[in-house]
Amino acid sequence: MDRIGFVFPGQGSQKVGMGLDLAGEHPDLVGPYYRTADEILGLPLSRLCWEGPAEALRDTSVTQPAIFLTSLCTWQALRPRGLAPDVVAGHSLGEYTALVAAGVLDWTDALRLVRLRGTLMAAVNERVPGAMAAILGLPLEDVEGICAQAATGTGQIVEIANDNEPAQVVVSGQEEAVQWVMAAAKDAGARRAVALEVGAPFHCSLMSGIEDEFAAALDAVEFRDPSVEIISSVTAAPVTTADEARTVLKRQLTGRVRWTDTVLRMSDAGVGRFIEIGPGKVLGGLCRRIVPGTQVYATFDSRQCASTLDALAFAAGG
Repeated sequence: MDRIGFVFPGQGSQKVGMGLDLAGEHPDLVGPYYRTADEILGLPLSRLCWEGPAEALRDTSVTQPAIFLTSLCTWQALRPRGLAPDVVAGHSLGEYTALVAAGVLDWTDALRLVRLRGTLMAAVNERVPGAMAAILGLPLEDVEGICAQAATGTGQIVEIANDNEPAQVVVSGQEEAVQWVMAAAKDAGARRAVALEVGAPFHCSLMSGIEDEFAAALDAVEFRDPSVEIISSVTAAPVTTADEARTVLKRQLTGRVRWTDTVLRMSDAGVGRFIEIGPGKVLGGLCRRIVPGTQVYATFDSRQCASTLDALAFAAGG
């Protein structure tokens, strides 16, 4: 039988109301996580997840712990049903949730790290306003060439941030350069070039100024060797030791998300059933386009969790 892969989403999957129904249906399972997170961060994170406002959830210093916590609680709600992964991976921020699921990080340490990660990234955007855009319908190599031309033409930074699937590449950098790439991509035959509503220019060298501070925070946290197979979206390769896990998180700030290669690596490892754990269903769509014919399942609310468990024959108490 095909192996099961859990994939954990990153920013862009947030939605007001996320996790509310799971918290209502499983108060003993997930309630303590929400209460503890609120206490640790000194922030009404549970209320922001459940009630918003949406503007607050777009602040990357809130978005990151909010998505992390929702995905974590979704996983906790599924565990008593016997659903467990053979392989895990996470897209950008989702890599922290994957590392918790693999036993590498304690969830409270990961929560503090993603809050700091978001706060530092937001500060970068205040100093050097940036932007991100999705380029649809051009090969990665073509977009790389356009980025190089834009950087030369504008004197600004613009780089590949995410290789999401064969027909979707995300670029990140300074605003003028990103606009240059969008226009040039359309001229080159891109199906669409879409500006993304994000809180900072993620996964590019503009983040290099926060590397040292964040590395110190990572070095202060205990990492363990994985107890579940995990593929890093930074390297698209297995993470086998605690030191490797810490290193990929350091590289992740400025490095691209190699999601296409990550999903292909999971497929090569025998994963034929991909379950997106947490809010949204973006990763499932990407997985389906990267590996046509693969089975994809979502867990973005309690009804969808039940449907996924039923489809996978993990009945209540089974």
